[in-house]
Amino acid sequence: METLLIVDDDVSLLETLKMHFEEIEHDGQPRYQVATATSAAAGLRAAQDSMPSVVILDMMLPDRTGLEIIEEMKGLCGDARIILVTAYHDMETTIRAMKAGAFDYIHKPFPDPAALDLVVERALEYRQLSRRADEVNRENSAARLGDIVGTSPSMQQLVKEIGKVTGSHATVLITGESGTGKELIARVIHNYSYDEPRPFIGINCSAIVDTLLESELFGHEKGAFTGATAGKQGKFEVAEEGTVFLDEIGDMSLMLQAKLLRVLQEREFERVGGVKRIKLRARVIAATHRNLSEEVAQGRFREDLYQRLKVITLLIPPLRERREDIPPLVKHLLERINEKVHKRVTRVPMEVMERLTRLPWRGNVRELENVLTRAVVLAPGDVLRGDDLPALDVPPAAPEAGRPMTAGSMFAAPAVDDVSLIPTLEEAERQLIARAMAVTKGHKGRTCQILGISRPTLERKLQKYGLAQGQGPSVHTFPVKDAS
Repeated sequence: METLLIVDDDVSLLETLKMHFEEIEHDGQPRYQVATATSAAAGLRAAQDSMPSVVILDMMLPDRTGLEIIEEMKGLCGDARIILVTAYHDMETTIRAMKAGAFDYIHKPFPDPAALDLVVERALEYRQLSRRADEVNRENSAARLGDIVGTSPSMQQLVKEIGKVTGSHATVLITGESGTGKELIARVIHNYSYDEPRPFIGINCSAIVDTLLESELFGHEKGAFTGATAGKQGKFEVAEEGTVFLDEIGDMSLMLQAKLLRVLQEREFERVGGVKRIKLRARVIAATHRNLSEEVAQGRFREDLYQRLKVITLLIPPLRERREDIPPLVKHLLERINEKVHKRVTRVPMEVMERLTRLPWRGNVRELENVLTRAVVLAPGDVLRGDDLPALDVPPAAPEAGRPMTAGSMFAAPAVDDVSLIPTLEEAERQLIARAMAVTKGHKGRTCQILGISRPTLERKLQKYGLAQGQGPSVHTFPVKDAS
């Protein structure tokens, strides 16, 4: 249902138009919800409260002209299309109105209500096209099958499954370790599911606190909570008939899980603080690095929601299980990295490629890209050097008996000039947190004391690096060569 705001001081005309638009139906449902106002001031208030899709604005109002408030109206309504109407045929005003950003400028009395209907429908169509174009640009969602690099049997099977998924709009659950490319797969599914551009709206469920996440998903009405000075559309509403991508859904609270389950079952939702039912037209794709069946067993994830999400489940294998894909991945990533950092590192010696295929890649493709980016930046010419890559794993050294573990003693810098022994900043941080969690046996309070960070910061870092939340996992450490 679209919201239509009509601002006109002719009360008789206002009521006629309101009744006319409220009687229009689409797929058996009312097409418009109509708000009205008889002055410029009341119109601006109504625009802030109702968040209209289209505004029909009279040029001559008791307190100000429509031309004077068009900029304020656009600021309150966002991308709403504004149609100015007037009883006067003035070419100069017409030009000024279009220059100010009016979608159209029409004269009254209207010879045929159908003519006004056509203008309103055209305004809605242009608004939707503009939104889709903006989302494509903002989200860079032009992911294609060519971006899925790999000839291993597991990746070929994944591509086949993607082909089957795009033929339906069923809910999809994508699972896999952090850094395997779950969002890329979601974008590919989205782009091959529709013949025309549609919005792809992604949201990371672990990056937003519950109170804000509910508003982000469902939207809210003005006054729904402290600070809600205006209404706001949620991701489900903005996505229209496109895709909503719920990343890291395994981190969603049980309370929000229950609300999401209801939305998926009824295909309807309400804004926070609202009562109007809004149809869910978008497809839902969810992703998580967690094992949801284990989360269900531990009582941390609702079984009914899990069953609803896993209508179609896609598992992305970790990079260490498809090492034959690393050489083509390196070539693909180098092309992208060179373009980004304005360099021409194109040659990879055989021994360097062999070393790349032997590394553990706990951060998967994301870690590989970070390592390659660092190596490209450091490379003096067009050859990727082994000296700029991390060393292979060795067991971590145990702390001396009786010596307290601190951040400094956990991770000492190599006392040599070999750059291959220096980890990337992200890898160093991941190692440090993992070692601290291992030493404290997963005690987060003690870990925060050792690292000198707050509890929320630690939680974010654990999520970012995919570290176990009960204990520190084995750590990828870099050996220190004997400098003597």
